[in-house]
Amino acid sequence: MLSLQDQMKQAVAISAVNQIRDGMILGLGSGSTAALMIQELGARIKKKELNDIVGVTTSFQGEVLATELGIPLKSLNAVSHIDLAIDGADEVDPHFQLIKGGGACHVQEKLVAARAKKFVVVVDSTKLVDKLNLSFLLPVEVLPGAWHQVKEQLEEMGAEVKLRMAQRKAGPIVTDQGNLVLDILFKDGISDPMSMESRINNIPGVLENGLFVNLVDQVLVGEINNNEVSVRDLIKVQ
Repeated sequence: MLSLQDQMKQAVAISAVNQIRDGMILGLGSGSTAALMIQELGARIKKKELNDIVGVTTSFQGEVLATELGIPLKSLNAVSHIDLAIDGADEVDPHFQLIKGGGACHVQEKLVAARAKKFVVVVDSTKLVDKLNLSFLLPVEVLPGAWHQVKEQLEEMGAEVKLRMAQRKAGPIVTDQGNLVLDILFKDGISDPMSMESRINNIPGVLENGLFVNLVDQVLVGEINNNEVSVRDLIKVQ
């Protein structure tokens, strides 16, 4: 039996797939909730409830899963547009600004989100925060030869910085692009995500960071009320 959190993830994944129409080019996100979305999409394609779908994945993990499910795929360079991108998030603030990159896929995730006509974020209620980066670490992807230099500059900005290490493997995490990830935390959180995104990305050696600013069109939130699973269409605070 699915846990309550997994039931919330399943509910928002199905709700997002309900927006897909025949002939769409889709951005297929990364992470546990996005994986449930890809599985639901694959099931509907197999049953011919959806036709002429093309997916653009945001990670090698997503590519493997979509391929196993028979979802036709193209690279980002091979499509002229993306009709709808669906992805999860690690944190969502009331203004629909995000932190992503817990799975170290945020570079491709941001490229796909920025290309999409509509970007839908699917999360469970635990991912909603009043302010970003008070607890969840912000990932910064860096060139391997520059990680220490970038670490020092981030520390000068007031951040606590750690090189992300791999689990069950010696050494650091290596991204799909062959880079390293620094995880950072500002003790007072991030009050101005737009400014912080630019400041970090302007450090030489940084490829991209996990702040997703002014990209999201819709947030679907899985919730539990009176032991019943529901999906809330979140309203952005202006």
